Amino acid sequence: MNQQQHIRVVIADDQELVRAGFAMVIGSQADMEVVGQAGDGDQAVGFAQELHPDVVLMDVRMPGMDGIEATRRITGMESGSPRTGDDGTGHVTRVIILTTFDLDEYVMSAINAGASGFLLKDTEPETLLASIRTVYQGNAIIAPSATKRLIENMVEGKLAPTPQPGVSDGSGTQYTDPELAELTEREREVLIEIAHGLSNQEIADKLFISLPTVKTHVAHILAKINARDRVQAVVFAYENGLVRP
Repeated sequence: MNQQQHIRVVIADDQELVRAGFAMVIGSQADMEVVGQAGDGDQAVGFAQELHPDVVLMDVRMPGMDGIEATRRITGMESGSPRTGDDGTGHVTRVIILTTFDLDEYVMSAINAGASGFLLKDTEPETLLASIRTVYQGNAIIAPSATKRLIENMVEGKLAPTPQPGVSDGSGTQYTDPELAELTEREREVLIEIAHGLSNQEIADKLFISLPTVKTHVAHILAKINARDRVQAVVFAYENGLVRP
């Protein structure tokens, strides 16, 4: 990466040793730097406002403002940043939620708050670094165990505050989002593979289409279903019954 692509990271966690460990890993990379370390949500929001980092690693359970509310505030302020991207648009600060294995109840809230992905706190350093780069490039990441438990809870209805699309309310009526009808048959196929966790290249190989074509389909899918990223697309696919665990 060149200097214009230098990834600036803020770490938000109430445990100093956790912050120090992540900072050591990130600081070892030539294309990354830790620009701030926050001990709670208020500090994380303050750093985001002041420093306009590219990525925030956000713990959920912190004193005062928790990571969910901090994420909501950070993703809501992105258009006001004085930093601009190569296309001249406002700079975007993306948030990766740091989860523990049993953090089921917070996952949907984090998605709705605008999180771009989830990582387990004990993730391997290589995975952490690759995930930061992936999110920085505008994609989403989610730890496999978090994906599994998220899907299980969605299907069981534990995370749905309202009747889930694609699930009967007991009267025989099936609810689906109207955006589902906007997708072409090929776009549905691509969305199903996204929900299965396949990368763009893996989708291209499986469906025998080119990588640029897959990227075009993904862009159209996200636009049609009003999804911010692939994480929300996965949720959409499961909620609308395109995929089952």
